[in-house]
Amino acid sequence: MSDPNAQSRGEVTTTVSGIPAPSDEHSLTVGRDGPVLLHDTYLIEKMAQFNRERVPERVVHAKGAGAYGTFRVTNDVSDLTCADVFQPGRETPMLARFSTVAGEQGSPDTWRDPRGFALKFYTRQGNYDMVGNNTPVFFMRDPQKFQDFIRSQKRDLRTGLRDNTMQWDYWSLSPESAHQVTWLMGDRGLPRSYRHMDGFSSHTYMWVNGDGRKVWVKYHFRTDQGNDFLPQDEADRLAGENAEYHRQDLYDAIDRGDYPSWTLNVQVMPFEEAAEYRFNPFDLTKVWPHGDYPLIEVGRMTLNRVPEDFFVHVEQAAFEPSNLVPGIGPSPDKMLLARLFSYPDTHRYRIGVNYNELPPNRPHVPVHAYSKDGAMRSVPPQVGAVYHPNSFGGPDAGRQEGTDPASWPVDAGEIVRGAYTLRRDDDDFGQPGSLVRDVLDDAARARLVSNVAGHLGKVTDDGVTGRALEYWRSIDRETGDRIAAALDRG
Repeated sequence: MSDPNAQSRGEVTTTVSGIPAPSDEHSLTVGRDGPVLLHDTYLIEKMAQFNRERVPERVVHAKGAGAYGTFRVTNDVSDLTCADVFQPGRETPMLARFSTVAGEQGSPDTWRDPRGFALKFYTRQGNYDMVGNNTPVFFMRDPQKFQDFIRSQKRDLRTGLRDNTMQWDYWSLSPESAHQVTWLMGDRGLPRSYRHMDGFSSHTYMWVNGDGRKVWVKYHFRTDQGNDFLPQDEADRLAGENAEYHRQDLYDAIDRGDYPSWTLNVQVMPFEEAAEYRFNPFDLTKVWPHGDYPLIEVGRMTLNRVPEDFFVHVEQAAFEPSNLVPGIGPSPDKMLLARLFSYPDTHRYRIGVNYNELPPNRPHVPVHAYSKDGAMRSVPPQVGAVYHPNSFGGPDAGRQEGTDPASWPVDAGEIVRGAYTLRRDDDDFGQPGSLVRDVLDDAARARLVSNVAGHLGKVTDDGVTGRALEYWRSIDRETGDRIAAALDRG
């Protein structure tokens, strides 16, 4: 953080190389009013640096806020995983970043959108990242569709405007989106603040204990502040009054010592049950019923420090689900497996191949990797040699003891370009229908109808509107009819 007392102490401005700067205010010219000279190297440095201040924003989750804190284990789950971060009594420093999904850097925090919930734990075994959302499901189950989906939620290439017709055209042609769209159009689509929303891994992961026994898990970070939401009209008003409403709320709360916290619970499925469960448990559009797999408390995360520089610590933060520490592995979730590649790849493009040397991404443990060189590398390889095998004491992965949890968890069988094999309850509308009928109360259902009708009312293609109404009738007949009536399409 810059020191406000620097001038009063008489400190001298320097160039980025530490050389005293010739002037803070005046360029070097020929005479008092003559042309500016190219050899005013300090002026050139300031202009060139300014021209390059921005890195490309994230294609998805561009607008966000972040804070540092700690995660403390409150329950013994060591029989389920040997991961250091989840061992009894362990307290681990961490970084959290919350975000909107579709909006750009300058977009309002209070637009209706899922919220990102990304966490980085600086464990004794290296960085462990969880990249999730404030909803337990997602719009699709196959990564082949992800790029098209995101483009349908962004801006029209002709007008540069957000377009409800594009959104509903994609959703109504993709029935697997129904569960997430029901969450999005309900109260959870507009959280009161980042502090008042839950976070979910959404994906299923594998835990491995010290004996090598495997289980499947889903993460639930339940807000200790209580869930709360913004009504649509209040969110619309706030979008015009304070585009950074959620970001400001988070930082103001931490600054006044009202540290937000979340309790982590997990659902645990025995490894063998996945093969015969009534729907695909790795389908990202589905939740596991709590009656089948109840929540088990693990610990609590608390955010207590605002970073001293937003760009360094939040904009350059790189979260990646491929950061899996011993005791935690992937599942056969196709979306997760694709993200194991795509997240590190986008960081290499956006902030450089050596992004892991940046402060928010740097592990708190020694790094003994054989990677070398590349743009902006500042830390030489700490390995004694830059190749393996070598005779000079370099590290060797073969010295690692115990089970490798990141190995493929099940027999992959024949590699095919295949769809999910359907199971008894593998339909797209059953779970969102249950959400509408069995979870929402009358007032929440009324808000859902109002939100959907308001959003659909901006669709300009009659065929898309008709298809969207059938989509909602497939979720729940009564709700679809009420939306149609609100649009005078009864």
